[in-house]
Amino acid sequence: MESFLSRLPTDFWTVPHVGARFPGSTAVTDRPGLAAGANCQLFAYEVLGHFGLPVPPLRSSDLWHDTTATVHVPTPLPLDLLLFNATADPYGAHVGIAAGPDEVLHLSAEVGHPVVWKLAEFATRPRYRVLIGAKRVIAPAASATA
Repeated sequence: MESFLSRLPTDFWTVPHVGARFPGSTAVTDRPGLAAGANCQLFAYEVLGHFGLPVPPLRSSDLWHDTTATVHVPTPLPLDLLLFNATADPYGAHVGIAAGPDEVLHLSAEVGHPVVWKLAEFATRPRYRVLIGAKRVIAPAASATA
């Protein structure tokens, strides 16, 4: 099976990390899309949207507790969302996208642009050492906010 990574448009690979551009922020409302940069969540949601999986503008902890647009899954598949943090607390968690059995596409301030890491690379960094879990998109974003 072909990885979704090979079908991701080139522009997605050059998105700069901009922490102030998160889902629901004024910066994103005023200038939607990725051209002006993104944080990890906005980047992940835009990638999923590109593949027909819209996610409502949920922050990390809201995403983790959401049961309308997403569900918890024990074993992530490609295009599932993965949440990482220094602890098991989803508040402020880093969000990436499962790209394979041991690969995660994500955008972090540390690297500054999208990159694919192995799960072990997250474990070596204190701020990402805990894989909180995985979420799968199950419903269009419009129904999640109704």
